[in-house]
Amino acid sequence: MSPRRNVNDSSVTSDWAASLTPRLAQFAAVARHEHVTRAALELGVPQSTLSRAVTRLEADLGVALFARHGRALSLTPAGRTFLASAERALAAVEQAAESVRSDADPATGKVAFGFLHTLGWETVPSLLRAFRADHPRVRFSLVQNYGEAMLDRLRAGDLDLCLTSPVPDAPDLVARRLDEQRLSLVVPDDHRLASRKRIRLAEAADESFVTLERGYGMRRILDTLCAEAGFTPRIAFEGEEAETARGLVAAGLGVALLPPPVITRPGVRELTVTAPRAVREIGLAWLAGHPDTPPVAAFKKFLLARRGQLLSG
Repeated sequence: MSPRRNVNDSSVTSDWAASLTPRLAQFAAVARHEHVTRAALELGVPQSTLSRAVTRLEADLGVALFARHGRALSLTPAGRTFLASAERALAAVEQAAESVRSDADPATGKVAFGFLHTLGWETVPSLLRAFRADHPRVRFSLVQNYGEAMLDRLRAGDLDLCLTSPVPDAPDLVARRLDEQRLSLVVPDDHRLASRKRIRLAEAADESFVTLERGYGMRRILDTLCAEAGFTPRIAFEGEEAETARGLVAAGLGVALLPPPVITRPGVRELTVTAPRAVREIGLAWLAGHPDTPPVAAFKKFLLARRGQLLSG
């Protein structure tokens, strides 16, 4: 009996796929040898088992795949058509198996690693350089994004590990705090506060703020710290990148709460915020219960060992 198929079923795996996939290699071996006995020897199965499998395959398809000539066989036109597709399917499976085995290889495997844009200038390149001193052939797939987007990709299986902020607290994730960055209130160099070195955040309550969009960790930190300081920030510009925000401050379009710059930007002053304590925590996150390949486990161990020193290069 042919597998039942529901024409309204939109699932990826059909009844045909589930029924035919285990028998493709058997069919291909018989087609290659055009002889059941020789194919059975290659596959290491009894001849009778292989003969029954081919017969059931033809019955399920409702098509003769082989013409019988005593002990020998030859492909029918339908058999040749089916063989071409079967060989492509088997090759794809072989390629997929080799790919995942390669990615899991301790010496040459791959790590899918996500990190914040603000860590991409200096911190992450320094980390990768240090790690590859002992693991020179491990490959990396790197993704820069904001925190929530990276956590979504972590949950989807697109990432193995990510450096993010704030440190997530979710039942499906494991997260470890690794370091923290002091945040500064950045003002134009001709601003009324530019001569100051330290400031309470409440003193900027009347200012227009340049910040990152909602969903970014820095935006959440700004909203939280301003609330602790007793005000709601008035947002003048929202963006996606901290250095762009710093440039807007230099242009006199507002003030911003930002992590330290990698390269000193002219036109701004960086003021230490004394109250409330203005920091952002950087953490490493991964999917709970997700087994690590050897290269991922090695890189995770490397990062966890740098707790308190992650941002020092």
